[in-house]
Amino acid sequence: MTCTKLVLALTLCASSVVAQGGGSLRIGTAAVPHVPEKGSVERKTIVDALRAPVEKRLKQPVIFRIDHLRVQNNWAFLSGQPQNSAGSAIDYTNTVYQDAVDSGAFDDGIVALLRKVNDKWTVVQYVIGATDVPYVRWDKKYRAPKGIFIQ
Repeated sequence: MTCTKLVLALTLCASSVVAQGGGSLRIGTAAVPHVPEKGSVERKTIVDALRAPVEKRLKQPVIFRIDHLRVQNNWAFLSGQPQNSAGSAIDYTNTVYQDAVDSGAFDDGIVALLRKVNDKWTVVQYVIGATDVPYVRWDKKYRAPKGIFIQ
């Protein structure tokens, strides 16, 4: 197949996907980052995967106020605030974060990187209370797509 025919075939294929209302166009393994809709199964499974280790670490039930959630190529990056089950601020008393809170070196946020392997979302890394940008090199360290992170 000549280059011209290949380009034409890809163009026609892309047009067909768009015309039929198909999902994201994928060429090779690349996909466009997307934001899972509120209430979607995808969003729930990502958040639930993060919830388990965070609840264990904070020793209390949590929900998340999500400010940023993007998914691409089986990777997800989330930024937000953990909250108690009533939607209020977490009480960090008697947690590993208490000293940081007391010293003023704590920002009440969470960032997390998750990866989907064998149809299951797992937490690769998460940080609670960072006063800097802990994920600045996560794309390189974990080979995660740059497009999911806050730019």
